Amino acid sequence: MKRFIFSLLALIPFLATAQYNPETFRTPVAKPVQRPEFVLPQVNGYNIYKTDLHTHSIYSDGEVTPAFRVREAFYDGLDAVAITEHIEYRRIEGKMLRFLKGYTDNKVVKAKNYNLIEKAADKTGILADLNYPVEEAVKEAKKYGILVIPGAEITREPVAIGHYNALFTKDNNAIYDADPLQSIRNARAQGALIQHNHPGWRRTSCAKTEFEKKAYAEGLIDGIEIANGGSLYMPIIERAREDNLFVAANTDIHPTTAEYYASKGQLRNMTLIFAKECTLESLREALEAKRSLAYSGGYISGGEQLLKDLFLASVKVELISTDKKGNKKFTLKNNSSFAYQIKTSKNANPMFLEPFQSLLLSMGNNDNYKVIVVNMLCGDNLNPVVEIPVK
Repeated sequence: MKRFIFSLLALIPFLATAQYNPETFRTPVAKPVQRPEFVLPQVNGYNIYKTDLHTHSIYSDGEVTPAFRVREAFYDGLDAVAITEHIEYRRIEGKMLRFLKGYTDNKVVKAKNYNLIEKAADKTGILADLNYPVEEAVKEAKKYGILVIPGAEITREPVAIGHYNALFTKDNNAIYDADPLQSIRNARAQGALIQHNHPGWRRTSCAKTEFEKKAYAEGLIDGIEIANGGSLYMPIIERAREDNLFVAANTDIHPTTAEYYASKGQLRNMTLIFAKECTLESLREALEAKRSLAYSGGYISGGEQLLKDLFLASVKVELISTDKKGNKKFTLKNNSSFAYQIKTSKNANPMFLEPFQSLLLSMGNNDNYKVIVVNMLCGDNLNPVVEIPVK
């Protein structure tokens, strides 16, 4: 009885809290937001980490803070996110100064050198601290278990020169040079990996420009975006293989991903990195080893063998029966969160293998069931052909 009374007394503060406002009705909107968990297999002994290597905040031309980008990444199910503000373009800088006019010393009355895409900085240089957005994101990430990859975007005229993300940077303030090629060299000098961004943006062709030929010939490019936002550049899959580049699919997000992806019922773009652990060192090693795939709009693109390995690791075959002629019936179960489209020949109708669902299939007296994975791309309109052992 004493134990019961003690327990009841212990509950009084909580009961009082619950009854603080009896006229308040808690709607479902008040429930905690939940993070979607993507179940993906280990492939060749590596875990698959879901990342976005291209994002923006208010410190360049995005619409939210770096801290918001971290929380957004968590609730989108990512493991890591790169903060990659434009070095040469920071359109909101003048508005920040206007808002903080009471704090300035009247020596700085307007934004300076905030748009250097088509002209070089004057002798004043860039006054903003380009490392601060990463620092803000890293601080917030500790609350969510998200890894932040420090970076910056080298941003010049898009048709002839293009844009390039420096990833795993150490000092973003030391990258800028009036010569864009020297800017890339400066980033590489501090150990950054260089990702060629949206190579087909505002262009009539994905072919290399003269500037890009110089950068590639100098060995300055480590990776390339196969997909950026809603654009998927199929010819770039071939280039990635030919030039030995890691592949990426990134959001390049400026508004919110809820607006751009979730509101349309889509998963955000993701660069899938095959690594031992989710650390800067391990993810960097994986990208250098070209162990990445690009997910965008339901398509997974990249190297043929890694695509095949991912598919085979995602599915499980269970033999149901074998008749007297050796014909087999079996189930093909998808144990991953990714949907697959498969067909048995070029002209066959595709079959949809949804996440955690099974297809009942049949085959003749063979050891392997051969499928074309339609929503995997290993080249320009090329799909991997996978042989599935049925035993």
